[in-house]
Amino acid sequence: MTRPASQPATIPPIGQNLTDLIGNTPLLRLDRFVPHGNLFAKAEWYNPGQSIKDRAVWGIIREAERDGSLSGDKIILDATSGNTGIAYAMIGAARDYRVRLCIPAGVTPTRLKILRALGADVILTDAAQFSDGAIIEARRLYADDPDRYFYGDQYTNEANWRAHFDTTGPEIHDQTQGRITHLVVTVGTSGTLIGAGRYLKSRNPRIELVEVQPDSPFHGLEGMKHMDSAIVPGFYDPGFADVKMGIATEAAYKCVVDLAAKEGLLVGISSGAALSAALDVAAENPDGVVVTILPDSGVKYLSERFWDDI
Repeated sequence: MTRPASQPATIPPIGQNLTDLIGNTPLLRLDRFVPHGNLFAKAEWYNPGQSIKDRAVWGIIREAERDGSLSGDKIILDATSGNTGIAYAMIGAARDYRVRLCIPAGVTPTRLKILRALGADVILTDAAQFSDGAIIEARRLYADDPDRYFYGDQYTNEANWRAHFDTTGPEIHDQTQGRITHLVVTVGTSGTLIGAGRYLKSRNPRIELVEVQPDSPFHGLEGMKHMDSAIVPGFYDPGFADVKMGIATEAAYKCVVDLAAKEGLLVGISSGAALSAALDVAAENPDGVVVTILPDSGVKYLSERFWDDI
């Protein structure tokens, strides 16, 4: 008697894709700064590209794949001060896309090495123009040959802020069990503020949104924008935040050093700006639940001169 062939068992998938690791970052209590207090920070360096920009870039690429504007023969193009570029290069390598990035020449050497290691084609622009110079060059390249590129355009692409509406905002709401009273966010594209802020306001309109910018046009807060003197992102709403705060470069640097020494957290410069503002908000609202976002790891900034003073 012939025995029937056995049916192969269904084997569950093993492991994850790189993009599955984006999001769901921890919320940390900063007890050393506010003992037994109310200050919390979202640790965005837990993303695989070590920054919050992984969320926006994955949202931009995923939406472009869905609508057909990004195909395998097109080069992904965008302007960046570093972290968005790393996210593009990382995801581009994982999904077999070519990536071309316009980036200010003044960014840290470590960022350039990371971008090139991940296979990105880097075009350096005038350091004195900060991210605006990179935006102008990316727009020129796209205008000259639009069929060659998928222009992600992080500064106007609505998929940027929607990524934070879909992920960052809900995570913060759930991690605080809906108790958050203040969200303190630094702005570059403003995608995090607009997206996470809109979600949180939809859950509780009384949540206060605090927008953090550099306090002057000439600053050392890489990745952040002084909106009154810069090319303004297309979806930025100057009236959206409940409060605006300007942070000095030196104050941000000090908070970066303090976070490493007091909490063991090695973070980037915009994280220092976020903490500087959040400390003031927490002090003024001792009964609140204040959440800020630490956008990236500090590994890429160890060549900055302020570390030499330690």
